[in-house]
Amino acid sequence: MSEKNRDGKRTARERLAIEREKQKAAEKRRRTLIVGASVACVLGLAAVIGVVAANAGKDDGSDSAGPVVAPSGALGEDALAIPVGKEGAKSTLTVWEDFRCPACKSFELAYRPTLHELTESGDLQIEYHLVTLIDGNLGGTGSRNAANAAACAQDAGKFAAYHDVLFDNQPPETDDAFSDNARLIELAGKVRGLDTPAFRSCVEDGKHDSWVVKSNDAFQKGGFSGTPTVLFDGKNIYEDRSMTPEKLKKMVQEANR
Repeated sequence: MSEKNRDGKRTARERLAIEREKQKAAEKRRRTLIVGASVACVLGLAAVIGVVAANAGKDDGSDSAGPVVAPSGALGEDALAIPVGKEGAKSTLTVWEDFRCPACKSFELAYRPTLHELTESGDLQIEYHLVTLIDGNLGGTGSRNAANAAACAQDAGKFAAYHDVLFDNQPPETDDAFSDNARLIELAGKVRGLDTPAFRSCVEDGKHDSWVVKSNDAFQKGGFSGTPTVLFDGKNIYEDRSMTPEKLKKMVQEANR
């Protein structure tokens, strides 16, 4: 074989070897890109999952984060009841109410004179539990915000008066006007001595929001059918369609003998 032919074959082999090395390098780069893309997808998916998980814990208006701060003087299990009336009264009326609930307003307006008479005489103590049923049914935060404001009024020793003002100024059920803290503060002006910097801060900061959520959870776990739920000696007297303020007064007087 001539020297020229040998050189040609050697050159061909060298070119083939070089091409194979190029193919190997290209394949290596391809595998690297695939792995990198896979890692990026995994990291991206993890980021999405993280965002979803974070958003799942955020307040959507029906729940509230933060510590549970009960209002001053709250009673009962988990301090969920706000008392109205003299300590040591022989009889207790337990009332579950929502400040957006029209039926609750009807109960309050019809029974208010009798309830005031019985609490002021020391014959009855009322334990109010605040509920956010309408927020859950119709959306919004008016039930919760009004309940928080009422708890702030309890801190100031003005719950009973502010409670009545809220029901006297209750908006239509579908109007979430009580979600506006400015409106709740405006109504506090109707109660002497309530509209103070401390009250405003309490309302605007949602100081008792988590407590309101916990109260509503207790209502749900209690299996009650709706608001108002009015319990006397463990019986829901509001379900008794023959019940009247006069009949309730007689029940209290008889129970206290």
